[in-house]
Parts: sequence; C-alpha cells; structure tokens
Amino acid sequence: MKRFAELFCALDQTTRTNEKVALLERYFRETPPADAAWALRFLCGRLLPRAVPTRNLWRWTAEEAQLPDWLLAECYDAVGDMAETIALLLPESQQGTTLPLAEIVEQRLVPLRELPERARRDLLRRTWRELNSKQRLVWNKLITGDFRIGVARTLVIRALAAAAQVDPAIMAHRVMGSWSPTSADYLRLIAPVSAYLSELAQPYPFFLASPLEIKIKRGENLSALGSIDDWFAEWKWDGIRAQLIRRGGESLIWSRGDEMVTEAFPEVVEASQMLPDGTVLDGEILAWHGEGPMPFSKLQRRLGRKQVAGKTRSDFPVVFVAYDVLELDGTDLRAQPLESRRQQLEVLIQRAAAQFNQAEPRRVLDAGETPMFPGLEFTCDDHGAPGPPAFPIRLSPLVPACSWEELTRYQQQARQRGVEGLMLKARRSPYGVGRQRGDWWKWKVDPFVIDAVLICAQFGHGRRASLYTDYTFGLWHNGELVPVAKAYSGLTDEEIRQVDSFVRTHTLEKFGPVRAVKPVHVFELAFEAVQASTRHKSGLAVRFPRMNRWRHDKKPEEADTLDSLRSLAGLEKQGR
Repeated sequence: MKRFAELFCALDQTTRTNEKVALLERYFRETPPADAAWALRFLCGRLLPRAVPTRNLWRWTAEEAQLPDWLLAECYDAVGDMAETIALLLPESQQGTTLPLAEIVEQRLVPLRELPERARRDLLRRTWRELNSKQRLVWNKLITGDFRIGVARTLVIRALAAAAQVDPAIMAHRVMGSWSPTSADYLRLIAPVSAYLSELAQPYPFFLASPLEIKIKRGENLSALGSIDDWFAEWKWDGIRAQLIRRGGESLIWSRGDEMVTEAFPEVVEASQMLPDGTVLDGEILAWHGEGPMPFSKLQRRLGRKQVAGKTRSDFPVVFVAYDVLELDGTDLRAQPLESRRQQLEVLIQRAAAQFNQAEPRRVLDAGETPMFPGLEFTCDDHGAPGPPAFPIRLSPLVPACSWEELTRYQQQARQRGVEGLMLKARRSPYGVGRQRGDWWKWKVDPFVIDAVLICAQFGHGRRASLYTDYTFGLWHNGELVPVAKAYSGLTDEEIRQVDSFVRTHTLEKFGPVRAVKPVHVFELAFEAVQASTRHKSGLAVRFPRMNRWRHDKKPEEADTLDSLRSLAGLEKQGR
C-alpha cells in the first residue's frame, strides 16, 4: 500500500509524460505481482463499486475527527474533493501501514461493502487509523469509487510493456481482454509472447481517429490530404463503438470502454452465428428505425441490461454496423491495408446475410424513393410499420463522393441524416492502436450553439478545488431563467479566475456547495445534441455542453429562450 500511495502522489505531481511512464515502469518492475495486478486494474479505470454511502462516510468522518457537520462542510467547500478532505481532517499516523496493496483490497476493501453497518464503520475507522495521509487519500478514493489520476491508459500500457519487454501493441491487446487482479493473471499479462495463451474472448485495442477540424483551422483545406481517390469516406455514426467477437463457437460484444455488453444486444449475438469462427468485427451499435438511426438516448434504453424483453427489442431495435474486419478465420488482418480488409468485410457480410433466415419480407421502396443509407433498411410488418432489420449485422456504406467539394456537401447533410459527420480513412492504412494521426480523421458537423446566462457555480475538483469552475446555465422561459446545462470546460485560466472572483462577490444564495449568483454574464454554449428529458426541470437535456466563449457583448435579457433550444432540437423529428 505504501508503494502504491507513493506512486499515486508522484504521478499527481508531474505533468511530464516521460516522467509518468518512468514512474509506472519502475513500479511494475519492482512490485510483487499480487499488488501490481490490483494497481494495473485501478490505473486502467476498472474500479470497484462504492463501498460506503456518502452519508455514512461524512458521519463517521465527523465522529473520528471530532468536528461538527458545518465545519466539515466548509472544509469540503474549500478542498472540493471528498477523499482529500477526509484524508486531511483525520488525525495523522506517521508510520502508515506496511500491509501490501493486495491484502488491503482483498481483506478490507472488497468485504467492506457487504458488512453490516456497525462492522463496516469499525473496519473503516480501524483502517483510517493505520494509514498515513498519503495512504489514506488513496484508500478514500478507492472506497468512494472516485479513483482518478491524470494518466491515460495508453501510458499505463506503454509502461507495463516496457517493464515486461513486450511490444506495446501486444500488451494493449492483452490488457483489453478478460483478466482478474491476481498474481497468476498478472504474470500471464507480462509473460513473453511465446508463453502467452490467447483468450478466446479477448478484443483488439481500438484504432481512433483524430479531429479533422484541427487541420482545417490551421488554414489547410481538404485537398491537403491529397487525392480523394486515396481515401474512403464513411458516415460517423452516433452509437456505441464495439467489437463483435466470434470465437470458439461463442459470440461476445466489447465496447470501447472495456465493457462487455453482450447481454444488451441478443439479436446481434443471434445473427453473429452466421459468421465463421475466428472473426472479429469493428463497428458501431445503433438503434435504428425506418430509414435512419434513432437518437442515442434511445440506444441507452438497451444499456446495462442483463435481459432484454421482447417489447424493448421491438421498441428499440438495433443494428451492428460493421466498418472493419480485424480477424478472419483466426488470422489477424490488422496489418493489411484498409482496402483489402474492406473487400474481405463486404464478402463476409454478404455471405452471412445470405445464410440468415430472412422470413420477414423486406420493405419495398416507393417509386423514385432512395434509401437514406442503402443496405440498412428495415423490414415491415403487414401494416407497414418498421420491424426488425432483416439481418442486424450490416456493412457501413461508403459515401459516394468523387471530389472534395461533393464530400463537403455530404458532410453538411450529416445532421439531417442523424449522424455526427464523416470519417475519412486512408485506403492503404493498417489498423493501428490508439490515436495515430494521419490515417483516420473524423470530420464532425459544427456543434449547436446557444447563448445562456450563468446562474449557479460550485468548486471544481483536483487542482481546481479552490476555484469556482463548475457552472450552471439557464435560458429564459415565461420571464424566468430555467437551468438547462452544466459545463466546466472551455474557458482560459484567466477567464476562470475572473468568473471565480465574480461568484465570490455576487452570491445570492447558498445550497450546500452550490452558489446561486446574480444573473449578469452570458456565455455561448456549444453542444452536440438536445433531446426531451423527463429528468430535467426544463424538459430538455443537452449532450456534451461546453463554453464556447464569454459573450461580453450581450446583456442577460438578450440570452436565448427555452423555445430557441426546442427549435434547435427538432424534437418532433427525434421521436422517429
């Protein structure tokens, strides 16, 4: 535990990538496998569920520190992080524990969640007393399920690969798979390539695209990419990036977030039985209705379910839109050029669809009608209502543009088609690991923007814990400002300091850590989508809101209205 706590603090105190990798590599080289296995799990973001309810945690902290609740709340407001606040308030243990991380996790953290309340309190307080401040900070972050540190998973994998003297791409593949935080599994992860036994369920690391907007903003145009004949253009789908794995007679679906989501999409699993054994497809899971994709919120109705009832399947049908084949007949194809993989994918999907039982008649298009996405249409029932897709594993269609100008016109139609924009992929590109600039670009549509009024603020977290950086914004409705979005990114450090000063001197009311402020300042918010929501007072929810700019030129009464947001949403079209 001592070594892991020191690693956590050292990583938190540096912003240098090479220094972080060196710290991690040294830790993996010097740490016993049992401890390293748990550390790898936590550093990769695979956390345990919250072990103690927040209410109990605050109460037991107040008892242990012998402080009143109001003082505890004031301290939290100043620090901004629950785990750090508790670590600072409890009496110091200079020595700290010498227990290994694995023992702390397996004998205390894991059982903690299942203990009766009194036993849970006693174990928690006993552990607090044994830990020094650094160890206690890490322990608190683990029991709250809020263990976050500024180290990307790719850096963790890079360090582990260096410690094990294994190629980083191979290590990324291993870590993506199914493994437990045990000595045996950790030794298997760091074993030499020849000694490593591949798991049937193991996905490949995802290849990620870079934003094309960066190149355009630098003054370059699309012709800087060369001839359009050297590129494939596809729609950028707004779904769940996933790999569909068919090995050993079984099918699994892994999301990009290292989560197995097989049970949520049984129709895709059933259809995958038409794929040959030893197949891995990369693609997107979409909720689909009629001639186009449904909003992402509809797809969310399928997530996190262990069983999907028939009504849910019929109300929110899904497709797996495949745009790459990574493995075929057990052979890794990633080093092959994309145009070769694409040809093999087309043949694969055609054969699988031909074998699938298509008892439902396909929808017949009216004369002159052109499908929005050919090959992704749905069947219809006897009454003409869209039914499930004839074969829910589909080939992602290419966008048929012959020039960059024509492709630009397609990109401008993206929102009408219910997609996020376009993907540009070099025909000769291999399938890489992580984000590698140059071969794959994502060209998203411009975000929605709206002018909103700052109405509330609260402290940020981590290095922003002493600044008001998390803001709530409102729009006008019937003469009142109704909250519509929360945002914390987009401002410069200087602008944050200015807003922080304003909040401190213009607070109207306090609601716990939240301060309601005088509605004076207008900000332009950017966001990707807006949809109806019964969970929000405004009846709307915006997706990925961020502050585009501070509108010093606008007065609060000039901000937009809730009706303006509704008109942007096109809610009457979102229910398709």
